Amino acid sequence: MPPITRKKLVHGLLSMGVSPGQSIMLHVSLRAIGWIVGGPDVLIQAMMKCLGDQGTLMMYAGWEERPEHFERWPIERQEAFLAECPPFDPERSRANRKWSTLTEYLRTWPGACRSQNPGASMVALGAKADWLTRDHALQYGYGLESPLAKLCEIEGWILQIGVSPGTATIIHHAEHLAKIPKKRIFKYRAPILEDQQTRWIEIEEFDTSRGAVEWEHGDYLEQIAAEFRAAGKGRMGIIGVARSYLCKASELRDFAVNWLETQFGTPHI
Repeated sequence: MPPITRKKLVHGLLSMGVSPGQSIMLHVSLRAIGWIVGGPDVLIQAMMKCLGDQGTLMMYAGWEERPEHFERWPIERQEAFLAECPPFDPERSRANRKWSTLTEYLRTWPGACRSQNPGASMVALGAKADWLTRDHALQYGYGLESPLAKLCEIEGWILQIGVSPGTATIIHHAEHLAKIPKKRIFKYRAPILEDQQTRWIEIEEFDTSRGAVEWEHGDYLEQIAAEFRAAGKGRMGIIGVARSYLCKASELRDFAVNWLETQFGTPHI
């Protein structure tokens, strides 16, 4: 692969339509971009260069130690977690590397802010970072009191670099909003840091791992995103050597809500 410099990244981002003042939620595969000269930090530098002082970069962070599917763990592992797992601390707990290793780079960047919901945690950097991540609800963390809702409120954007269409977390926000019956609910207990003390809480979400509802054809997140693109929404481009895609967060959300309600409930009007 050719070396990908900061200058090339900036050129690719600007060509895609990234511009000063935007608020962008990023989904990225660093490997797909190619060899970034200087490492992952350079991509963050390039993003902030394009977004400028009034722009904001946000990513899904989650939590590396989130006890998802706790009940399926071996009993020894369950006991060890309950006895000694450090509580979730937005300032120190590691981001979930499953989604992108870049998230941890962003989380530890000077001035970055992180929301307080362990599983739905978001991290942001820039002018609106504190506002986007503040007051993130512990229950139904992809819903109305989430950074995703705020991103749509300010007409923010979704940028996907080298990842599949269905990775857009904003579709989970659409699952929350869609008026469809019998949504699957997922519950888990998590330790959180509160006033320097560990407090165990039960968190409830619509199921984001299997989908809020069952679809006979499998993963509807990919289907929704693919149909959205096929409708001519957003813009395609190349960043590094990775196929990339930029769209309005609210447009994808509304499309997804309508798709879900058409498939599983009352069409969205």
